Amino acid sequence: MVNRPVVGAHYGLKDWLVQRVTAIYMALFTLFFVICLLCLPEFGTQEWQEAWKDLFASWCVCFFGFLFVLSLCYHAWIGVRDIWMDYVKPAGVRLALHIVTLLLLVGYAGWAVHILWRPLA
Repeated sequence: MVNRPVVGAHYGLKDWLVQRVTAIYMALFTLFFVICLLCLPEFGTQEWQEAWKDLFASWCVCFFGFLFVLSLCYHAWIGVRDIWMDYVKPAGVRLALHIVTLLLLVGYAGWAVHILWRPLA
């Protein structure tokens, strides 16, 4: 009989599903954003700057843009976490890499909040 250690099985399906849902959301938001960019006036003109400000003055664009950033961070966390778990064997190094990755992703999300929700000059 083989004794197998318990390693927290059954979280893989949830992570797989979350990655698919976040990827679909990011693809749809990217498509929406590209369409919005194509509808803006010629790049570099005063009208373009005003249209860009108007686009991000909408709370909907800021909110769904922030959801995009959160989806991106969670998607990246699952992927990078799995890479660290699969290929980094020393537990201390793996824990350090998990912490650094998590801190960077939280920092990026905070930076995105600062960019999206600050008043446009």
